[in-house]
Amino acid sequence: MKSPHQTEAGSASALSPESMHMDPGPQRNLHAALELFPVPVRESIEAIRAGAELTFEQALALANVEGPALDALIDVADALRRESVGETVTYVVNRNINFTNVCFVGCSFCGFGKGPGAPDAYSLSIEDVVTKARDAWEKGATEVCIQGGLPRDLDGFFYRDILRAIKRAIPQIHVHAFSPMEISYGVDKTGMPLRNYLRMMKDEGLGSIPGTAAEILDDRVRQQLSPNKLPAALWVEIISTAHELGIPSTSTMMYGHVEDRADWVRHILLLRSIQKRTGGFTEFVPLGFIHENTRLYKHGGARPGARRVEHLHVHALARVLLHGAIKNVQVSWVKLGFETSLACLNSGANDFSGTLMEENISKAAGATFGEYVSPEEFRRMIRSIGRVPAERTTTYKIRRSFDDAEDGAAQASPRLPLLQTQKHVSYPEGAY
Repeated sequence: MKSPHQTEAGSASALSPESMHMDPGPQRNLHAALELFPVPVRESIEAIRAGAELTFEQALALANVEGPALDALIDVADALRRESVGETVTYVVNRNINFTNVCFVGCSFCGFGKGPGAPDAYSLSIEDVVTKARDAWEKGATEVCIQGGLPRDLDGFFYRDILRAIKRAIPQIHVHAFSPMEISYGVDKTGMPLRNYLRMMKDEGLGSIPGTAAEILDDRVRQQLSPNKLPAALWVEIISTAHELGIPSTSTMMYGHVEDRADWVRHILLLRSIQKRTGGFTEFVPLGFIHENTRLYKHGGARPGARRVEHLHVHALARVLLHGAIKNVQVSWVKLGFETSLACLNSGANDFSGTLMEENISKAAGATFGEYVSPEEFRRMIRSIGRVPAERTTTYKIRRSFDDAEDGAAQASPRLPLLQTQKHVSYPEGAY
């Protein structure tokens, strides 16, 4: 008999929203799922449910399951999700502001960055950034997410000045900004010690930082992806220092390029160990590699992104390995699309990310899933898989739960115009 996650060919595949509109409890018997594992793997799952941490070898065995055992892992992950966070699927109303695409770093996996003389290079002024943030606040956003390229001539205090200007204009908005790569660049440009720099940024209104620039936290892989990127140990130091100062962060992993499954495991277990020390990660976000417009793929250096089965596998593996450490697993709808995102929400994930309002980095790499999703559309999709939608803050405090469909429709936030992403955009190769 075919598993509910399999196609005729036997590999994990998409589930339509209609087929997923069910109460998962009666449909998925956890004990039956466990019986599909080899005995050592089953013992590992039972140990996780009892609160134990797995060794690398035990975790790698879960990363290597296939066929019915993978379907069982997905079922186990969904059950652990239900135990940890219940049936609620959260989202945040936010806006992405990518203030420049000028960058010297030269990441081969990115189609966003440009040289300063490129015809499509741009840089927003601080006033432009504040205008976008104010517009987002007036349309219901509680967060702005701010990141950009790394121009060579960047003033060392530019990031601080962005924070200062936004918080003076809109004191209540949460500023989620500046990856560890940008923090490292700010430290280099100002000459300040890392801890002092981060303390200054917090004092100026930095609410949290995105745990991007992680890719795979292994320098062997990082050398293939971007030799100029900060080393893994520095990423860990910046994140850990931020957490120690009371600045929370997300955590991420980019997969589907040159890494192997052992890299998944090492990366996720490293994040777990950081969380055990600091408790500062708000969520884990698997980021599927978008390959179309990147040098890494065009020059034959990477596979063409992850297959659907890998998306399900990574989200399920993350839920299982991070159980008891990082409670929230987020889907990146910009990278996955809506159908795969819904399938991942039934494979251990519990957060639908943010409305974004605009999105440039994934789009530049070739993503075609749009730049904005309204809160109403999030709620419709969440209900289509039998779950309860809730709007959250950046740090996962529930602002409002929409238990009743009519109540959600009657008091929905004002709808923003949908920004259409062009389906066939040609992006010249840049330095990023």
